Amino acid sequence: MVLIIGALVGWGASGMVGAEVYHLRQVSDDVVGTAFYVHSKKESTVLDIARLNGFGFDDMRHANPDVDMWVPKDGDNVLIPNRFVLPDAPRQGIVLNLAEKRLYYFPPDEPKTVYSFPVSIGREGHNTPVGSYHILEKIKDPTWRPPAWIRTEHAAEGRPLPEAVPPGPDNPLGNFALRLSDPSYLIHGTNKPWGLGMEVSAGCIRLYPEDIAYLFPLVEVDTPVTIVDQPYKLGWLGDELYLEVHTKDEDSVRATTDIVTSQVADTPGVFIDWGAVKRVLTENAGLPQLVGGRDASANWHHLDMIF
Repeated sequence: MVLIIGALVGWGASGMVGAEVYHLRQVSDDVVGTAFYVHSKKESTVLDIARLNGFGFDDMRHANPDVDMWVPKDGDNVLIPNRFVLPDAPRQGIVLNLAEKRLYYFPPDEPKTVYSFPVSIGREGHNTPVGSYHILEKIKDPTWRPPAWIRTEHAAEGRPLPEAVPPGPDNPLGNFALRLSDPSYLIHGTNKPWGLGMEVSAGCIRLYPEDIAYLFPLVEVDTPVTIVDQPYKLGWLGDELYLEVHTKDEDSVRATTDIVTSQVADTPGVFIDWGAVKRVLTENAGLPQLVGGRDASANWHHLDMIF
């Protein structure tokens, strides 16, 4: 794996340009991107670095367990986990993996191209549902009509809400929204971007303002939307097998044979480094790590590991 080290550039319009676009080497591959490091500056939090590079809070927290998220040291090496095993789902339209809080968009007629965005999802008790949906409606400058239960919650906290919040800086939907075929749920922007990459919404899917502005014109009505919850993603890059893990802190570590099943491990010509599998499960860094390969990749074990 190639790692690039660079400096954190300053903020500005050029720093927030929307999605990262990835290109698969082969249609059969499952891994995209290249991880890299940046040097932090004392005036920037890790959340600043995250937004500048297209990541959310949990992405950066798991990838950088020894870096202070709020007050990194000047010159800290901050890992940008810009590599992904694609979710195990049809590569059509939008695919959202709740476990990694990341949305993928597969444009039609471009089988080697994928766009990727960090998201926030529903908090406990208001979980974003898994399932198969489609885009029902595209809305520019949406009006937010909070459901009764949200208005009741806010009123009890002394923060009453109106029946409708018009477009503008106080609207939590931001400037763009995509309504799902379950109309209770939207993919939308936000007026509070520093919550990206967390479980904080009432069930909807939030994107950075610059990301939803990028995605909105790409997506048509009736685009399929697949929502999955896959904390363990296993995938191939050529003849190399990678494992990516996104478990919650309270989750127990699963057995290695539950993750790399016999269907993969017992395939003729495939070999598994079970020690590497165990390490990746324990580290839970949210970054693909090499755990095996096919006989044709006899030198797979020479590749450097990040952790």
